[in-house]
Amino acid sequence: MQDDSHWIKAARDGDAAAFGRLVRHYQDRLVNALLYVCGSHDEAEDVAQEAFVQAYVKLATFAGDSAFYTWLYRIAMNAAISRRRRRRDAESVEENRENTGREPEDGSEQAEERLLREERAVLVRRALGRLSDEHRTILVLREVEGCDYDQIAAVLEVPVGTVRSRLHRARLQLKEQLDEVLGKADKPA
Repeated sequence: MQDDSHWIKAARDGDAAAFGRLVRHYQDRLVNALLYVCGSHDEAEDVAQEAFVQAYVKLATFAGDSAFYTWLYRIAMNAAISRRRRRRDAESVEENRENTGREPEDGSEQAEERLLREERAVLVRRALGRLSDEHRTILVLREVEGCDYDQIAAVLEVPVGTVRSRLHRARLQLKEQLDEVLGKADKPA
């Protein structure tokens, strides 16, 4: 596969199929990253679609200073955060998971292993759902997406030092939330 610059140039020149190729290449990755921010697969897909539309409209402004995915991810995160702000009364991440019933499955796992993994995922999502947008976003970028500090700085448009301090605070806050969630999970109902 050719690098993104070929497809970006072709899309800028009016080749909609070239942009479609970029969409197909990044869609699953973007939706999976947004799932941790949005809380539901449907919401993540909606935000990803919105981000791709915005990216297509703004493609001429893509300077190429960062990777295309970094630029796209920044657009998607801003869209997700804006959507959350407009919908403050939205359900929690955990409630969304329970209501939609969507959980990634790996057919090769034994039933017990899958249940344990799902239980851990529920607890982590519950804890992530309690974090601020700022802390949740930075943890998803680092821990889920595997972005390095420079990439996170580019996505969030902050200095690397700010990334380090926010990530440290986010991890501490997540640990506190996990401790609280685990404490509640261990208590009989």
